Formats: sequence, structure tokens, C-alpha cells
Amino acid sequence: MTQTTTDCKDQKGLWRDFRKFLLINLAIALILQVIFCPACFLSWDDLIGLFPEFIFSFCVSMALSYGGSRVEEFWDPRLSWIHHPVKRLIATIVTYLAYSCVASFVIVFLYAWIDGQFTLDQIPWKAILDFTLIPMQIALVFMAIFTSRSWLLEWRKSAIEAEQLRSEKLASQYQSLKDQLNPHFLFNSLNALSNLVYEDADRSAAFIQKLSKIYRYVLDVQQEELVELDLELEFARNFLDLQKIRFEENLNFRVDVPNCKGCFLPPLSLQLLLENAIKHNIASQENPLFISIIQKGDELWVSNTFQPKTSQNEPSTGVGLENIRSRYRILSDRTPEIYQSEHEFLVKLPLLKVNA
Repeated sequence: MTQTTTDCKDQKGLWRDFRKFLLINLAIALILQVIFCPACFLSWDDLIGLFPEFIFSFCVSMALSYGGSRVEEFWDPRLSWIHHPVKRLIATIVTYLAYSCVASFVIVFLYAWIDGQFTLDQIPWKAILDFTLIPMQIALVFMAIFTSRSWLLEWRKSAIEAEQLRSEKLASQYQSLKDQLNPHFLFNSLNALSNLVYEDADRSAAFIQKLSKIYRYVLDVQQEELVELDLELEFARNFLDLQKIRFEENLNFRVDVPNCKGCFLPPLSLQLLLENAIKHNIASQENPLFISIIQKGDELWVSNTFQPKTSQNEPSTGVGLENIRSRYRILSDRTPEIYQSEHEFLVKLPLLKVNA
């Protein structure tokens, strides 16, 4: 039953294409008659007398357009316009002109013979060849149309394929960058917990409980390209509260973002910046670490007091600022800006918009 339905659809499609082919060539034949004999349309008798020439023009148009499409179908899988444009042009011209010459000669011969202009024992070869030049001129126009159409279609196909490959490559790169975030967060959190366990068991328990809630957010947004700014800010507050359990008054922070509606960030961008700030800077009673998150226009400024550790007790995973830069390069033409002064380290994250 399914096969029968498919066959019927194919037959309807072929019939629809055939009708379109006939109508186009009827229109071309009519245009040719208007060009070659506009005065013939001024009277009914002249219009009746024009009918044989109209049939001739229609046959020429049918033969040349059909041949053009067959030549195009023959060379498309064999010679690419993109990779071999000169060879393809020469092959198309030679093949189509050879076909057009033969087809035009046959049509002229049959038309003149049926019209009684000669008999088979007295064939005027030279006159037929001379008259064949008229359809050949039409063939040049058809060749230009089919050649341009074939080149444009292949160029469009190539451009679409290139864009699809580019999109797939960018998607793969972005997924690879996102896949770094989960183990990065877990690695740093467990490393911080291992240090805290030896200091205070109660704080370690509170750290674990808070960590489980935050880790849920990490899992939820890991597959997202962008997340709303208010969700990132909520995560940032929870993350900093988590670190407060560890550092107590040695760490202070401020979050001041009055208008976060309609703004987006790559997921866990703030987590990477906050982790880097805590990992690479001193947070002590003598030198408390202060972290600030504020909005400036269409940017989010994330800064911390710059007081780098003289030695790194925590190993680096190599993920952080470069991960954020790479994701921004894929998602937008805007990139984060990084500033470092004697007392401050600042990262300006562009706030992205999502087109509806």
C-alpha cells in the first residue's frame, strides 16, 4: 500500500513537471514569434498563417531546453563548477553546442520536408545548414541561461554545505569547551573540601550540603549555550556563600546588578572567574579578599583585589579565562576584556542578547 502511494506521488510529480515544461516552452515560442514577426499579430489571417512557424519555434524551444537540462544533469556529478570552473565551462559549451547543432539541423530538416519545401531526392543541404543558424543563435541564449543557473545552484549548494560544516564545527568546539566545566568545578570543589576537612569538621559538613545544591545547577546548565544573567548571579551568590564557609571573614563580596532581565552569559562564566580569584589570590585576616560583581551598561564587571599568592598550593587545571574567551568567540563578536592594576584584577564580560 505504501509503495503504491509513493508511486502515485511520483507520477503526479512527473506530470506536474511535464506541464510546467510545456507551458514554459509555449511561452518561449510565443516570445520568439513576437520578436521575429511582431506585425503578424495585427490581423487574424496573419496570426493563422503564423501557426506553422509557432510549431517550429515550439519544437526548437522544447529540444534546446530539454537538451540543456540533460547536459546539466550529465556534468553536475562529474565536473564541479566550484573545483573545476574552466573545465566545466568548456565541457558544457562543447557538449551543448554539439547537441544543439544536431537537434536544430534535424528539426529544420523535418520542418522543411513536411512543409513540402524539398523532396528526399533533392535535399538542399546548404540552405538547411544556413537556416540552422537561427536555432543555433537561440541555443546560445539557452546555453547562457542553463550555464548561469547551474553555476548559481552549485555555488548556493556549496555555500550551504560550508555553513553547515562551520556550524557543526563550532557546535562541536563549544560542546568540548562546556564539557570542561563540570570536571573543573568538581576538581576545585573537592580540592577545597580536602583542605577544609582537616580544619573544621562542622564547616566541612556545611560545605558539603551547600556544594550538593550548587552542583545541581552545574549539571542543569552544562548543556546550555546561554543562561539568563539572574540565574548566573544567583549561582554566584550561592558559590560565594559556599566559599564564605571556608574562608569566613577572610572573604567578602558585593553583587550589585539592578537590571538583569533579558541579558545572558555563557553558563558558569562567573564560576570560573570567582574560582580563579579565590585560587590565585591571598585571602587572610591581614589581607581579606574582596570580590565585586557589578553591571556597567551592557557589561558585567567582575573584579577582585589583586594580591597574588607567592606559591600555588592548589594545582591548576588550565581552564578559566581561555575557556570563557573561546566560548565568547563562538557565540558573539564581542569578547571579554581583562585589566590588571597594582591592586585590582578586572574582567568585563559582555552581556549577550537572544534574538526572539
